[in-house]
Amino acid sequence: MPHVEQYRHGQLCWADLQTPDVAAAKDFYGSIFGWTYRDLPTPDGRSYAQAFVDGKLVAVIAPQNPGQLAARAPAQWNVYFAAADAASVIREAPFAGGTAEFGPEEVGDTGILAFVAPPGGGTTGVWQAGTHRGTALFNEPGALVWAELSTPEPQAAVGFFQQLFGHEVTEYPQDDGGSYSTLMLDGTEVAGVVPAGEGEAPGWQAYFGVTDPGAAVRAAVEAGGEALVEPDGDFPEAPATIRDPWGGILSLVQAGT
Repeated sequence: MPHVEQYRHGQLCWADLQTPDVAAAKDFYGSIFGWTYRDLPTPDGRSYAQAFVDGKLVAVIAPQNPGQLAARAPAQWNVYFAAADAASVIREAPFAGGTAEFGPEEVGDTGILAFVAPPGGGTTGVWQAGTHRGTALFNEPGALVWAELSTPEPQAAVGFFQQLFGHEVTEYPQDDGGSYSTLMLDGTEVAGVVPAGEGEAPGWQAYFGVTDPGAAVRAAVEAGGEALVEPDGDFPEAPATIRDPWGGILSLVQAGT
């Protein structure tokens, strides 16, 4: 699915980064993905950066809000599901056992934003498209490929997303006796849900495509980041994971080959 014009209700459609240093984060991620940028003002007089691959919008790097800055919170990648009606999703979230955290809020003519969380936690973005449909590229180098929720209540979280978005589900038994769940629409996998490890905070992990995971991780480390999961030379399809200098964690997976 290289170029995407529109996303269906319940599809993964977007990811963005909140960071304490937009300018430095642009350099860091540009060294990995070769992104080009367009800077735009925020309502409070700061700026955010739209990131592009071959002129197609794939992500945003935005400043943290004042509360995050005051708390010295680490940078964070957020993921979003497309919604036909964000207000409906917000209203339904408590009845599905989760939490309505924010919104719905109009973001100019670009769309309507909301955040919900399933049982067990894990802030999840909801996006009702206006002029901004979501990432223009999907499953391509430099673009969003996948997202995965780690949660202490995986089955409850799966039920939550099924109720909100009509997802089907497939369970993959794991060697440790647990299960990896995939949320699906019309037989196509949309996102994953996994049990959180002991002491692990619930949350989403975004995956972006690269042509060469090894080279991408080396670029990240040379730019001041950290390799949390190294590429597996015997299994090039296995993801690697990096942490940027401000604490943002992102997984990298081979795409576009």
